[in-house]
Amino acid sequence: MARQVLITGARSVAALELARDFSAAGWEVHLADSAAARMARCSTLPVRLHRHPAPRQQGGAFRQWVRALVEEYRIELVIPTCEEVFHLAAPSLHDWLGDRLMAPSLETLRTLHDKLCFARHCQQAGLPVPESQPIESADQLATYRTTCHEWVFKPRFSRFGDRALIAPKAARFAQLCLDPAQPWMAQAYIHGEEACFYAVAHHGQLTAFSAYCSRWRMAGGASYAFEPLDASRHAKLHTLAIQLAASARLHGQFACDAIFDVNERPFLLECNPRATSGVHLLGGAGHLARAMGDGIPAPDTPPTIRYLGPAMWLLGLPTALRHARLARWWRCLRAGRDAVSSPGDRWVLVGALADAAGFALNGLLHQHSTNAATTHDLEWNGEELP
Repeated sequence: MARQVLITGARSVAALELARDFSAAGWEVHLADSAAARMARCSTLPVRLHRHPAPRQQGGAFRQWVRALVEEYRIELVIPTCEEVFHLAAPSLHDWLGDRLMAPSLETLRTLHDKLCFARHCQQAGLPVPESQPIESADQLATYRTTCHEWVFKPRFSRFGDRALIAPKAARFAQLCLDPAQPWMAQAYIHGEEACFYAVAHHGQLTAFSAYCSRWRMAGGASYAFEPLDASRHAKLHTLAIQLAASARLHGQFACDAIFDVNERPFLLECNPRATSGVHLLGGAGHLARAMGDGIPAPDTPPTIRYLGPAMWLLGLPTALRHARLARWWRCLRAGRDAVSSPGDRWVLVGALADAAGFALNGLLHQHSTNAATTHDLEWNGEELP
């Protein structure tokens, strides 16, 4: 009988990438989400697709659903790809799933997800991070008035770069209003070039790693094309990933935003304890399945540019035309490979566009951004979970 894996967050392209990888390794794949996940539904992959209650709004029902599905199909491994990771790591469910869950405890996830706690952990572990300070009152915020251009201001719990102010001018800084329900922080602004990495750890040992940069981004900062880093920068971030996995005793996926200063020194900025787009540089051949399921290190793979096809056409092409970057856009398209569709699995593009339209409509109906709509039923902002 084939080994059974449950991959949650089926709305994400990362989930589709992992499904392809586990299928290549011979696993029977179950995909699940609280959203329609039309992209996964349109795929020709031999997977079972399930729909569960919304983790954020129906936490108890979600936890019961997970238990029932894991028992019914004898799931060996549960892999979160989006912010449902926090709800799967709720103490009662985390204790029951044990090593079947590719995620650490909620306490560890809090340390990684809370941007200030992450910075403090890095400082204690000897990992390079910019100076980071809490902002807990209007009086504290006012102390940055004359030096605001030297800092980055952001909520400690946020995603997609939403509401972050990067080295703002005084007029923009003056418009910042604190929300008592959402703690903020200030982080020293580092001049340099941004980069990202995605990694998998198996009980504190790094088993998969990719590092990349992007010149193609949405307004909030999320990337839709992923170019592998050069060997020197890759090696520096790889070392930091090994140290972070060991210091936090990580078991699961984690990803970090970083920046290289003018002296090529890397600094870790924040962490996403879940799948990110770096998975596309590793997936497809079964290596991630072995890295996650058995702790077998994934081999180094030839660097290849990957991109999200629909976004490259719908967002990248207008950006290229507007900023006279058409030649660079075309080179990226020709040199890279689409992470959404693959030979024999092209209908996922239709599903991806339908999903995007659905989230955009949901955002309009509830008066929030499309990005916010993609996590509305999943996100976690530090509240206690049973």
